[in-house]
Amino acid sequence: MATVVKAEGVAKRWGQTQALTSATFTIEKGITGLLGANGAGKTTLLTLMLGLHRPDAGRITVLGQDPMLSGPDIRARIGYAPEHDALPPDVAAHDVVRHVAEIHGIPHREATARASDSLYEVGLGEERFRPVGTMSTGQRQRVKLAQAIVHDPALVLLDEPTNGLDPMQREQMLALIRHVGHDLGLDIVLSSHLLDEVERVSDAVVIIDQGRAAVGGRMDDLRRAGADELVVELDDPAAVNVLITDLAAVDVEAMPISPTTVVVALEVDAVWDLVRDLLVAADAGVRRLHRRTRSLEEVFLEGGSAGLVAGSVEHE
Repeated sequence: MATVVKAEGVAKRWGQTQALTSATFTIEKGITGLLGANGAGKTTLLTLMLGLHRPDAGRITVLGQDPMLSGPDIRARIGYAPEHDALPPDVAAHDVVRHVAEIHGIPHREATARASDSLYEVGLGEERFRPVGTMSTGQRQRVKLAQAIVHDPALVLLDEPTNGLDPMQREQMLALIRHVGHDLGLDIVLSSHLLDEVERVSDAVVIIDQGRAAVGGRMDDLRRAGADELVVELDDPAAVNVLITDLAAVDVEAMPISPTTVVVALEVDAVWDLVRDLLVAADAGVRRLHRRTRSLEEVFLEGGSAGLVAGSVEHE
């Protein structure tokens, strides 16, 4: 898969604060969650991707170019929605988005049409001529998303796009991010400190812990890695006891986690066939039989990160 962002040993210090310490990771196409606690260095990484600051050490490339050498070219191909609300309150949402399109070199007439299209894409078509200052927090976040995609960028950087949103608004924003990434086909880097937010919307994740990339990769690969257990869910609790006894007889470890579910250690691949044969011999009714996968919370805990929010609601 094409590499969108690559960092090699990137370090950045702000005064006495070491924001990044030898961060190394690769971001490929799709929606990638940049996950870390507040102060972990996520926003610093986004500014380095934009070429707004120079790393103290290491190298970062974005869309195949060095942001410090090709900053204007890279920024022309990037859409950016900052964490903090910097929209002019007395300007209509359509005018804000149209102005951003024109900054990216789109002619006035086309920029006007694109602004309307972008605002419709984020659900603000009927509200597009309202001043931004009269809009709710959720609507302003949508305006920021609309201006980030209006010029059809190659990469979209979203910094904490659900900040300040209530649960319903969060759901709507996550659905919009999935729409932009999967339906419109734009590559997205989503910066967040919310575990479930990243897990639900991202194709891949980079976990930033104390200025370094602690864990990174495709979500499916991370969930499968180290998954050395087989989950067997049966219809009858008695069949669970029989399976545990039969496996113990051949020195295979199995542990019940509910009256009808048992977890079997996959020490060797042959355990799959053994469990299958035992279930057939016992004529057991099987509800589910699958390799155990890890949640993103387990992945980040194994990676040594701390300070992330696992719950689904976080107001700031």
